[in-house]
Amino acid sequence: MGLKEGDIIPNFKAKTQSGEKFELSNYIGKPLVIYFYPKDNTPGCTTQACSFRDQYQDFQDLGAEVIGISGDSEESHEKFAQKHNLPFILLSDGKRKLRTLFGVPTHFFGLLPGRVTYIIDKEGKVVSVFNSVKANIHIEHALKIVRNMK
Repeated sequence: MGLKEGDIIPNFKAKTQSGEKFELSNYIGKPLVIYFYPKDNTPGCTTQACSFRDQYQDFQDLGAEVIGISGDSEESHEKFAQKHNLPFILLSDGKRKLRTLFGVPTHFFGLLPGRVTYIIDKEGKVVSVFNSVKANIHIEHALKIVRNMK
């Protein structure tokens, strides 16, 4: 079924693009924008990541952190982040454990990992789940929700 509005996000651990350990519980206490995307260096995913990069300071000014998640390796994430100057965390989900935990659907008959953005409040409650294959509209939606949380 997956996470839906009103659910408390479960704690999870993963590896960042630099190979560091990430634990969600260390980020509870601030709004979080957690977005799942299909693959590094594809046109839509690059557009989405660069849009989050370009608006990252707006999220930071609102006290929020942005976290991107895909099935790519830490090495792929690191190259992707460096190539596009991404200032936020990218998490590797090669075994799709996080996609399963969140309940991120697949598209195109299960061939393409889904693109879903979750907005989490300071207490760890899911306040928005935005599911759209259109990469460029996730940022606007997330920023609007985070602004309304203030």
